[in-house]
Amino acid sequence: MEKLSAIGMENAQRQMLQDMQRMVISTDSIQETASPYRSVTNNGISTAPNISFSHVLEDALNKVNNIQVSASNKQTAVDMGISDDLSTTMLESQKASVAFSALVQVRNKLTTGLDDVMNTAL
Repeated sequence: MEKLSAIGMENAQRQMLQDMQRMVISTDSIQETASPYRSVTNNGISTAPNISFSHVLEDALNKVNNIQVSASNKQTAVDMGISDDLSTTMLESQKASVAFSALVQVRNKLTTGLDDVMNTAL
């Protein structure tokens, strides 16, 4: 009986290891395609270009700003009677609200992280 359960356990471990390897492969492919800041060199090896944190943060701020400007323009058009597309206007408004909330959360996390670094004893 013990020999049978040991064989079953070995198969289960092998199956679990294969599943974990598949997950690693799938996450590697997701990470490679998810990064908008990757470039490909002449020999086909993809490398990350020289990107600073400030560029990434500025890009995110510009995207949130563009979403809010778009929502504001649509809301103004509905208010003035130029457009009667209320559903799209409300959707854009909610999208802007969510984007701004996410931006505030990122700011809060950055502030907390900076406070932690500042309070770290050397």
